[in-house]
Amino acid sequence: MKLLFEKSVEGRYQDIIPNCDVPETEIPQNLRRKNSPRLPQLSEIDISRHYTELAKRTHGVNDGMYPLGSCTMKYNPKINDEMAALPGFTKIHPLQPEETVKGAWEVMDTLENYLCEITGMDKMTFQPSAGAHGEYTGLLMIKSYHLAKGNKEKNEIIVPDSAHGTNPASCTMAGFKTVTVPSDSQGCVDLEALRAAVNEHTAGLMLTNPNTVGIFDKNILEITKIIHDAGGLNYYDGANLNAIMGQVRPGDMGFDVIHLNLHKTFSTPHGGGGPGAGAVGCKNLLADFFPKVRSFNGNFGVVVRALCYVLTLGAEGVPETSANAVLNANYMRVMLKDTMDMAFDGICMHEFVASLTKLKSETGVSALDVAKAMLDYGIHPPTMYFPLIVDEALMFEPTETESKETMDQVIQALKEIIGKTKTDPEYLHGAPHTTVVRRLDEVKAAREPKLRYSFE
Repeated sequence: MKLLFEKSVEGRYQDIIPNCDVPETEIPQNLRRKNSPRLPQLSEIDISRHYTELAKRTHGVNDGMYPLGSCTMKYNPKINDEMAALPGFTKIHPLQPEETVKGAWEVMDTLENYLCEITGMDKMTFQPSAGAHGEYTGLLMIKSYHLAKGNKEKNEIIVPDSAHGTNPASCTMAGFKTVTVPSDSQGCVDLEALRAAVNEHTAGLMLTNPNTVGIFDKNILEITKIIHDAGGLNYYDGANLNAIMGQVRPGDMGFDVIHLNLHKTFSTPHGGGGPGAGAVGCKNLLADFFPKVRSFNGNFGVVVRALCYVLTLGAEGVPETSANAVLNANYMRVMLKDTMDMAFDGICMHEFVASLTKLKSETGVSALDVAKAMLDYGIHPPTMYFPLIVDEALMFEPTETESKETMDQVIQALKEIIGKTKTDPEYLHGAPHTTVVRRLDEVKAAREPKLRYSFE
């Protein structure tokens, strides 16, 4: 498939810019380009066909199941988009007089109240643009809190070894040292290791519950108490909130500050680089430390979508949604436990992790091979090789929006794929076979990325 630059024809154009209806202003010479930008020259039909072709090659939740673990790639109700597209929301400007945007303020205030009720927090900001941005914001608040109390020695954040990779990265960006604690045999925080890690330098703990292997840590109250007793604060990574919302609140577990992925848990579009929203909530003791981390009030359109979702669900729908997420994950786990080894026994929450270590040892077929083969069945692969504490890991999260019929199709496909490991492993080594692009050299793509077009 050719790039737009390769389809460009000198002199071809389209008239899509309306006549200027405001006074024109000359751009100062020192701000002007020396040379015109090298943009492709195309007609409207050229552009339309190009993006239609791209869309046909793209897999999303409107095409089929997208069971990425810890990413909540669920269906986004279209009414959310319709509400966010209302002229009263799309045609406002952030520099308008405040009295002219009272409706927008009401949207943010209303969603703040609902999310504080759901999470057990007292205040919330919608400024952060994504989950990792929310992590960074929350950590800055913890840092400011300790500095305000004169606790300059508190420069360490404890993070479990099963944590999302953004957690230690955010700690480093915020100026903290990351202290890793191991998981126990059940996939939860090792309490003795946690107690040993706590000292006078402990500023806080970063944790998601249920955790990255899809297990609700039964010791959560003891965990947060250990940190509080050391003078630290507890940070809740909200990536997995969709498993517990309406059932239990992070604030009641002992967490002081959280971030929520509105672009995941609350059904607004996720992926492709945004727009996202990593709303940060906190208890009153941290309310004075909200930092300014971006312009204005964040990605407002995402906030509108999230509010529409919460209003649609209502008080009964929020807990029903999380219950269905847990039900779906456990249904798939039980139906697949005789086909793939589960990393941890027992009931899971919203996601589960399978380990294909034994399968690879016996057949030579890896987790990557199985994931690639799923593409031939029209199914997006689950998260691969994560969390790092599980070898040959495949992490599945069906989400609450998938039907039993869809899950049954995925289960049957996985059983057929695993069956081929014994009869035709070479077929799986070469998968996918039916996609437009076959198996790529992902290592080379990561190490030698081509991020710009060369005109030479």
